[in-house]
Amino acid sequence: MTRKQKAENKAHEGEQSPKKLKSENENGHPNGKSAADIAAEYEEFCKAIKEHLSLDQMRQILEANGLDSSGSDGSVLRRCQDLLFYGALDKCPVCGGTLEYNGIRFSCNGSYSEWSTCTFSTRDPPRKEEPIKLPDSVQNSPVSDLLKKYQDPSSRPRKDLRATDKPFTGMTLSLMGRLSRTHQYWRKEIEKHGGKVANSVIGATCLVASSAERERGGTSKLAEAIDRGIPVVREEWLVDSIEKQEPQPLEAYDIVSDLSVDGKGIPWDKQDPSEEALESISAELKLFGKRGVHKDTKLQQEGGKIFEKDDLLYNCAFSLCDRGRGLNQLNSCSYCIMQLITVPDKPLYLYYKKGKVVDDLNAEERLGEWENVDNAQEEFVRLFEEVTGNEFEPWEREKKIQKKPLKFYPIDMADGVEVRHGALGLRQLGIAATHCRLEPLVANFMKVICSQEIYRYALMEMGLDSPDIPIGIVSNVHLKRCEEVLQDFVETVKSTKESGSKAEVVWSDFSQRWFTLMPSTRPLIFRDYQELADHAAAAFETVRDITVASNLIGDMSGATLDDPLSDRYNKLDCSISPLGKETDDYKMILNYLERTYEPIKVGDTEYGVSVDNIFVVESKACASLEEIKKLPNKVLLWCGSRSSNMLRHLHKGFLPAVCSLPVPGYMWTDHKVLSQFGRAIVCSDAAAEAATYGFTAVDRPEGFLVLAVASLGNEITELKNPPEDTKPLEDKKVGVKGLGRKKTDESEHLNWEGDIKVPCGHLVPSEHKDSPLEYNEYAVYDPSQVSIRFLVAIKFEEKDVVIDTEE
Repeated sequence: MTRKQKAENKAHEGEQSPKKLKSENENGHPNGKSAADIAAEYEEFCKAIKEHLSLDQMRQILEANGLDSSGSDGSVLRRCQDLLFYGALDKCPVCGGTLEYNGIRFSCNGSYSEWSTCTFSTRDPPRKEEPIKLPDSVQNSPVSDLLKKYQDPSSRPRKDLRATDKPFTGMTLSLMGRLSRTHQYWRKEIEKHGGKVANSVIGATCLVASSAERERGGTSKLAEAIDRGIPVVREEWLVDSIEKQEPQPLEAYDIVSDLSVDGKGIPWDKQDPSEEALESISAELKLFGKRGVHKDTKLQQEGGKIFEKDDLLYNCAFSLCDRGRGLNQLNSCSYCIMQLITVPDKPLYLYYKKGKVVDDLNAEERLGEWENVDNAQEEFVRLFEEVTGNEFEPWEREKKIQKKPLKFYPIDMADGVEVRHGALGLRQLGIAATHCRLEPLVANFMKVICSQEIYRYALMEMGLDSPDIPIGIVSNVHLKRCEEVLQDFVETVKSTKESGSKAEVVWSDFSQRWFTLMPSTRPLIFRDYQELADHAAAAFETVRDITVASNLIGDMSGATLDDPLSDRYNKLDCSISPLGKETDDYKMILNYLERTYEPIKVGDTEYGVSVDNIFVVESKACASLEEIKKLPNKVLLWCGSRSSNMLRHLHKGFLPAVCSLPVPGYMWTDHKVLSQFGRAIVCSDAAAEAATYGFTAVDRPEGFLVLAVASLGNEITELKNPPEDTKPLEDKKVGVKGLGRKKTDESEHLNWEGDIKVPCGHLVPSEHKDSPLEYNEYAVYDPSQVSIRFLVAIKFEEKDVVIDTEE
C-alpha cells in the first residue's frame, strides 16, 4: 500500500477497535471468555450431545447443513459436535473441497487436480456466517434448547487451536502395549498437557502403541482401532508433541501401515539407511522391461513369455503417489503390475500385484490360470480400466491416456532390458574382461561402464531403486512427459504470484504428480528450487542417461565367452585409447589437475585425488578435434560426471540441463550443470569444481573426470551474478563465463593444439570476492560447440592417513 492508504487503513482500524472490544476480549474471544473457559464449555457441550443425540440424528444434522455424514461413529460424533458448537465449516479456500477435523487441525479432503488430493490444513478454518439448520427429529430432544443457544452466528465461540503449552487439549488418547515408560507415567503427562486417557479406543483421537506391535502382529484393541479408522501412532508422537508444545501430524508417526504380515520383513523406509542401502544394492530386479516376465511368478523358469496379440504386449506397470489423504501411509509411492503370460503346453496366466514401493513383502499378489484366451484378455482389459480409469488399447497403441483422480498412471516401459538385469553382475566382470579382445585398459574401462553396480548405486542414491519398477528402461514417450511436467512447473513457479497455503498446494500437487511419474522409495513434498534441482531435475537426467545405457548394453546376463565388451564398445561409436604416460599431453593434463584441484571434504575428512589412467576420446556424437579447432575462443575445460552417466556422454555427447533453476547445480547431475545460467552445458577451469560432481562415495573411490574443448563463440558474456531471464542467452547461444571467487593464475596458462587455451594455472583469489560461484564456470548453449577429448580415470584418497602395518 501507499503511505496514504496505510494511514487511512490505520485510522479505520482505530475507529473500529472500540466497538470490537465490547464483544471480544484481547484474545479475540466473544463475550470476554478465555480459551480455557471455551474449552470447558465445549467439553460439557460434547457430553450432552453424545448422551442425548443418536448417531442417526447426528447424521441428519450434518446432512441438513450440507456436510458429509459418512465415516466411522467417532468421526460423525466429532464432526457434529464441532458444527453445533462453532458453526458449519466453509469450503476449502484452495480447492473448494470439504474440511475435516482430525483431532489436531482441519484438513481438506478434496482434490486439487487429477494428480493429487488437496493438502491444505489449518488451525483456524473458515466458517459459514449463517444459522445452523436443525432437523425436526431434534427439535423436541432434551438438548434442543442447548442447540438453539448456539444457532445464531453472533453468539458462537471461536475454536482456538493456536499452539499452547498444552498440546493435547481437547484430545482423548488410548494407550496399548509395553511402552518405554509406564502407562501411569504417560497418563499423568497427557493430563498435565491438557489431554485425557481412555481405556477404550472408541471416541479416541488416536491409539498410542509400541513399535513392537509390528513384529507381534497386533492385538484385538489394535484391530478395533483399525476397524474404526482411529490412527495408531508410535510413542515418539507423545514425546515430540510435548517437546515442541504442539501436536505433531499423526500420519508421520503411523505404525498401522508398518505392521508385519505373517512374520514378513520390515519395509525399506522403516529400516536403518545403511541396511536399506544394502538390501537395495543386493535386491534382484523383478521386472526388466516390456517383455520381462515378473520373477515372482517363477514362470520364466518354465519358458514363460509375455502374451502378445495384434502387436499388443499385455504387460503394464503403474504408479500412484497421492499423499493428501494418507493413501501412501509409508510416505512412499504405490505400484501395480499386470501381465498376461504364456507358458508352453500350459494355460494362459494372469499376474496381478499391487503394493507400496518400499513394502514389497506385504503386497497384494495373485496368479490365476485362464483356459480361455479371450476371457483372459477381457479380464486384463477390465483390470486396466479399473486401475487407471482408461481403456487399454488406446494407451498401448497410441499412448493416449487421461489421469483420473485416485487412479494409477502407467510407467511406459521400453522394449529392452534394464541395466540392473542386463549389465554384467559381479561374478561376470572378471571373465568378461579376460576374454575381451580390446586393449586391456580399454577393456577394464568397458567393464566398469557395463557393470550393474554403478547403475544400482545411482538409482539407490536417487531413491529410484524399486525392484518392481524398471525405471532405467522407460520409453522416450515417458521421458518426454516427465520433462514437460518439470519444465511447465518451473515456469509456473517463476510466474506465480500465489503465496502461503495456496503456493504450498501448488508445490504439493507437482510433487505428487512427479513421484507418480518417477516412483520413489523416498518421495517428498518439494519446498524450494534446490530440492527441485536435487531430487527432480537430477533424477530425470539420471534416468534418461541410464535408459540410454540399458538400450546400448542390452542383455549381458548370459555367457561372456563371446566377448560382449567388444560388442558394446563397437556400439558406442566412440574411439577410446590409453594416453601414454610419457607423452606431453599426459603431463599437461596431470599438471592441469594438480594445480586446479582442492581436496573434497566429507564430514571432517578431506579427500585428495590421484590419476590411474587417461584416455583419448573421439566420439562420433561430438565435433572432431579438427572441426572444433575451426571455431573461435576455444578452452580446454573440466566436466565432472558420475560413472553411471559416462556411457551416454560417449554415445550421445553432452546435453544441456533439462531446465533452468536459480541454484548453483544439481546434487547428482550427470555433468556440472550451472542451471542458474539457463539450459546450458557448463564446465569449469578448476578440477576442484568438476571433482565434486565426479565424487562417488567413501566406499567407492574410483571415478572419472572429462576434459572437453568448448568454443565460447565470437561473443563472450562475463557474469558475476545469474540473470533473471536466461532465455536471451539460450536463444542467441552466447558463450557465458561465470566469474568465481577463485581463478587460475593467467601467467601459467598455455595453448594446446594451436590456439586452444588451457587455463592450467594455480588457483588464486579473484577480485570477485562476493560472487556466488567459488570457481570460474563456462556455459555453452550449443552442444555442437563442445567436444569431449580426454577421459581421466581418478581415485579419491583420504588425506593424512597413516596405515598401521604392524600385526
